[in-house]
Amino acid sequence: MKRFSDILMDHFNSPRNRGRLDNPDRVGVGGVPGNGPYLVLTIRLRGEIVTEAKCETHGCGVTIASASMLTELLANRSLNECRSITAERLTRELGGVPADKAHGPALAVAALQNAIRG
Repeated sequence: MKRFSDILMDHFNSPRNRGRLDNPDRVGVGGVPGNGPYLVLTIRLRGEIVTEAKCETHGCGVTIASASMLTELLANRSLNECRSITAERLTRELGGVPADKAHGPALAVAALQNAIRG
C-alpha cells in the first residue's frame, strides 16, 4: 500500500488557494511562525458564509496538502458548519495520513479554530 493517497499527493503537488488574502475578515494561525511547521489561514466572509479562503503554509507535504484541502472544505460554508471540521475529517478527506504526519491536519484545524473563534 502507498504511504500517501492520490488525493493527498494531488493537493501537495497542486495546492489550492495558496497565499494570503488582502484585507481578510478573519485570520488564524496553526503552529508558531518561525518555530517548526505552521500555517496562516485567511478568510473572507459575506455575512456568516466563507466566500474565500487562502493558506500560507510552511511545513511538510502533508501540512501543505492539509491546508489546501481545508480551503476547499471551507468554500461556501457557514462559520457554524466550519466549526465542525476536525482533524479526523480532514484526514479522511485526504484519503488518510500516516500517523507520523498527523500534525498536518491538526495544524490546519488549529488555524481554522483560531480564525473562527468567537
